[in-house]
Amino acid sequence: MGSCIICGVDVDGGGRICDPHQEDVVFDFRGNSPDQLVSDRFYRGVVDGYAEFGVFVDLAPGVTGLLHRSELDRRLDSLDWEPGDEVVVQVKGVRDNGNIDLAWSIRQADREFRGVLVQDGDTEHLPDEEDEEGEEDDGEADAESVAKNDAEPDAEADAEPVESDVSDDEPADESDDDTPEFDEVDETGEADAGADEANEAGETAEADEAGETGETVETTESDASETAADDLDDDRERVGIGTLADAVGDAVRIDGEVVSVRQTGGPTVFEVRDETGVVDVAAFVEPGVRAYPDVEVGDAVRIDGEVESHRGDVQVESEALVLLEGEEAETVRRRLAEALTAEARPEGLQPLAGDEAVAELADGLLDAAEAIRRAVLESRPIVVRHPATADGYVAGAAVERAVLPLIREEHAKSDAEYHYFTRRPLDDPVYGMDAATNDATRMLQDRDRHDEQLPLFLLVGTGSTVESADGIDLLSVYGVDAVVVDAEVADPETRDAVDTLVSPEIDGVDADLSTGALVASLASAVNDEVRADLRHLPAVSYWAETPDRYVELARDAGYDAERVAELREAVALEAYYQSYQDKRELVADLLFEDGGNLAAHVSEQFREKLETEVNTATENVVTEAVDGVEFAVLDTDGYTHRYDFPPTPLLLDDLHRRNANGEAYATVGIGTDELYVRTNADVSVRDVAERAAELAPNADVATAGLREGKIEFLSGERDAVEDAVVAAVAEAF
Repeated sequence: MGSCIICGVDVDGGGRICDPHQEDVVFDFRGNSPDQLVSDRFYRGVVDGYAEFGVFVDLAPGVTGLLHRSELDRRLDSLDWEPGDEVVVQVKGVRDNGNIDLAWSIRQADREFRGVLVQDGDTEHLPDEEDEEGEEDDGEADAESVAKNDAEPDAEADAEPVESDVSDDEPADESDDDTPEFDEVDETGEADAGADEANEAGETAEADEAGETGETVETTESDASETAADDLDDDRERVGIGTLADAVGDAVRIDGEVVSVRQTGGPTVFEVRDETGVVDVAAFVEPGVRAYPDVEVGDAVRIDGEVESHRGDVQVESEALVLLEGEEAETVRRRLAEALTAEARPEGLQPLAGDEAVAELADGLLDAAEAIRRAVLESRPIVVRHPATADGYVAGAAVERAVLPLIREEHAKSDAEYHYFTRRPLDDPVYGMDAATNDATRMLQDRDRHDEQLPLFLLVGTGSTVESADGIDLLSVYGVDAVVVDAEVADPETRDAVDTLVSPEIDGVDADLSTGALVASLASAVNDEVRADLRHLPAVSYWAETPDRYVELARDAGYDAERVAELREAVALEAYYQSYQDKRELVADLLFEDGGNLAAHVSEQFREKLETEVNTATENVVTEAVDGVEFAVLDTDGYTHRYDFPPTPLLLDDLHRRNANGEAYATVGIGTDELYVRTNADVSVRDVAERAAELAPNADVATAGLREGKIEFLSGERDAVEDAVVAAVAEAF
């Protein structure tokens, strides 16, 4: 029976990873049959070539899988993999005919996993176990390997001068850019590196920096901090983390706060930040063993180490790490606090197109911008929630455009933007318990498994009505910060439920704003350097009656009315498909990078699909007049393609815009247990639902989405609800 390399529990069958940690490890497959692959595991592979429908990846000689284009988080032709590139993919499954279905992996480096294993057919082992066996077979094992692997217990005293245990003052990895990253380093490799260094310096690997040769250095977890403190170089001066990119190969000292701790199959990796940036610090005791167990997230530390570069990422190999206390710890935290205060608060708000309504919301928007910038500086993940609509995607993409460069500047890791910023579109118009449960589950897993901080939640175009109260309350139980930005009037009950609320009602503003327009100005406050990229976004977010100031702003940015319409329609179509995914690269291509062909192509599909649906719906609309109000009622179950584009709300919006005549006009789309209302008058859907509940008391009528005009009810009372809603709308005119 083997033990899990992550948590140490016993694993049946001699495996080396338990079921809960299967996805925390990347495997090097050495088998010869697809049947030996394990579904849901992540494997290294080599790009074999491209086809129209995806990428072929070799997992081993003769074992090739297909990464279908539908599994990618970007367009196939935007993938920068070349044949021969080493990549990481996930095995979805193996078919009866031996075909291997692969899935995309956002993690493409060993250090992003908590361990590395070799799967040799049906057996598993650590890479260092394979290396040790190979060295013994070749008769090339050095003295340190022999001392570790071959010495009998009664011979340990004789083997002490070449003990392979690595002290905390010894660098975890002296490899160059071409060697495996620190996750892959094994015990024998560490010993070899230490022996080579010692030979070059004319002393044994166990000699300490004071020159006390002949004494074996054995560092236990309990005295690691004391040993490290003794090994600090008193002559070394502190440098800022932001300068480390220019100090590769130098011995440095940094003071900072621990942001996260993750245990890999090799060293323990501490993510440390100071007032200038963030960097990974690798500390090694032995493979998979937690170094400095007393150091946790939030602690102030001092580190002496050497700056190294691995595949473009800067990291520090720790020689000594000390937990700071008292005045020294307070000094570190004071520097961080002062830097955060100085950097996080924008100097002011300059609304796009000089929108006076947005200017009236300046205080709230600056508070929101400060919260976002502070999260970046604190290395706290940011999760953006927005509706899966064109307006919602424009708002989410605006924030994304502003925040990603800040994350790249703050973090040395090249892939930090994928770890510290997540955009999760919402199928439903409210931030309900389903979305909140998903978010809470993810953030708690990241906290417990990867020692990540709890994120900042930014809800744009959602979260400001009482229908979102339960979801927001769930987040508040864990004390996470929530910022809500909505162009619609917020319910008074939500004011105290979130940390920051930006809504027209808060400042007494009465304006026809879109969420995309409001959030685009917020994004410019977060990062003024991307302001020019955002100028056309407000116009894209309006389906009708776009304010002239935004039309002119888009035109000045090179986007005429036709081009803006193409972008809006293309985003709306892509928002519908795979609506739960952010489609980061695809949306960026549409809104910021596209020269015209992509948006034009997608918008053409939008128009064809919408026109077909509108024609079908128009033929089946039932019209009636009630108390002077003309109603157009559509059975959305019977006369729409319910599982294809366009979604019902978008279809009804278009129908209503085309057919509404005069002020007393309403469009109603009714399905099995949900109903949508569109009116020409300022009619409250919540009031309509309350009145309909009185008229149809057995139908359990309730507002499901104030912004979308959505009402839910019991399907068995559908006819009664239709009559009740029509009557309630007529009364409201």
